[in-house]
Amino acid sequence: MYRAFNFALLIWFLSASASVDGAATGDRNDPHGSFNFIVEIDGLGEVAGFLSVEGLETTSDVIIYRNGDEDITPRKIPGKKRFANIVLRRGVTANADLWEWRKSVLDGKTERKGGAIVIRNEAREEAIRFTFREAWPCRYSIGKLDATQNGIAIEEIELVVEDLTRE
Repeated sequence: MYRAFNFALLIWFLSASASVDGAATGDRNDPHGSFNFIVEIDGLGEVAGFLSVEGLETTSDVIIYRNGDEDITPRKIPGKKRFANIVLRRGVTANADLWEWRKSVLDGKTERKGGAIVIRNEAREEAIRFTFREAWPCRYSIGKLDATQNGIAIEEIELVVEDLTRE
């Protein structure tokens, strides 16, 4: 009985390790780390050093519809699609590219740009690309400056986007 149990356990172990969701060993589909990404903005190139990116989000309005001759349960159909603003945070440096882009809006000469948020795999190769278009900065801020703390100054820019796709 002990040998039968070990044999059954061995068979289970081999079958479990041979496939994950039907994939052969070595073809794993592990999730990507949230820390391994780059930001690209047209005209600014690869904008390095961001601490965080937020707002990769899409939603659709819900329209509730019912014909007059139908029962009480209404239908729900998709309405307008919406794209959240993208918020980028990084340490303040001498590079003023983001400030100059925001200043173009303040001066009434809004420059719309496209760009991408690229998530990289463990080998630092492109794994997932979120592309945005017709973006312009609606907010720029420098985080709290505090002489009693030992942190870095944080620059934050919020981008309005008209489209977001995953490639």
